Amino acid sequence: MAEGRPVNRVFRYRLYPTSRQQTSLGEMLRDHCRLYNAALQERRDAYRMCQHSMKYGDQSAQMRDIRSFDEDQSRWSFSSQQQTLRRLDKAFQAFFRRVKAGQSPGYPRFKPVQRFDTVTFIEGDGAKWLGERVRLQGIGHVKVKLHRPVGGTVKQVSITREGQHWYINVICVDVPAQERPPTGAVVGIDRGVRHLLADSDGGFSATPRHTREAAEKLTGAQQALSGCNRGSKRRRKAVTRVAGHHRKVRNSRADYLHKLSRTLVDTYDVVVLEDLRVGNMTRRPKPLPDNAPNGAAAKTGLNKSILDAGWTALAGMIQYKAESAGADVIFVPAANTSRTCHACGHVDAGNRRGEVFLCQRCGHSAHADTNAALNILRLGLSRHAAQAA
Repeated sequence: MAEGRPVNRVFRYRLYPTSRQQTSLGEMLRDHCRLYNAALQERRDAYRMCQHSMKYGDQSAQMRDIRSFDEDQSRWSFSSQQQTLRRLDKAFQAFFRRVKAGQSPGYPRFKPVQRFDTVTFIEGDGAKWLGERVRLQGIGHVKVKLHRPVGGTVKQVSITREGQHWYINVICVDVPAQERPPTGAVVGIDRGVRHLLADSDGGFSATPRHTREAAEKLTGAQQALSGCNRGSKRRRKAVTRVAGHHRKVRNSRADYLHKLSRTLVDTYDVVVLEDLRVGNMTRRPKPLPDNAPNGAAAKTGLNKSILDAGWTALAGMIQYKAESAGADVIFVPAANTSRTCHACGHVDAGNRRGEVFLCQRCGHSAHADTNAALNILRLGLSRHAAQAA
């Protein structure tokens, strides 16, 4: 395999801290959460009392004085605290960006310590990547499960808590892209609910129902949670069980999508996908006057199926794997790809009936998803040719 243009990548590994290190990591998250909430409160008060909008630079300049008076904050890396302040600044930037766009965003909120799960470090300042271990200021050397080597230059590391587990995300730049030999194959892909993928070669990939398969266990765990008193030890254990079920569903889905996207990228030089707006597709229907039926119940079931399939995650995995492999990913408009006859080009809503496509003009028949995938491929190849010209 030849090396191509360097790319940026994030490598994720499991951490195995000792019991003492776990306690220190929990204290680190608690103190960074306190810093985040205090900075948010300061911004709110400054604007409410003085009509002054505080920026990241204003709050970062105060950190030296804060560290000199607060022994808890002085234990941790200065640069990691700066990253926490930048995290808050990004939340405000996103809020104002959405306001200017005419949307209705929620104002940045205070974070409970139970939901503040990530702290970011600059490599060499508070954290040092050592391969099978990482050295963290105030924590010590923490064991890393290095299941694959890190590539490129390490720039940042972030420590994340998920339930009872700890992970490290290693952010690297200039990672060599390992381009594979070209295969000459191209494919158009139609994403769906019944079949996760239908390709232009006539193949189908099943949709694993991860959430549906775990529904019984999830329902039982959530019912047990609803019967617990807030703040009790029993409730904390119930929350952990519910989170564990959700984490297992998420990991199973990600594992399936990673394997599927790897197969596609290794097989095809050009992958063409529909440019789907999944957020719009899964939006709740607006209520109708006089409480008239709006199909909300049926739409909720469809939305769950779409989100469980992981369309957006799959497209993202295909994109970054293709970037490293030297393959091309092309997105085309989804309009009328399911209604257009691939044989004659006739567009008619009556062409498709369920999974059967039957052209009302020329009589061409095919599986509806395969016909759509062929249309997607044709659009993608025309766009690819135009870009190459």
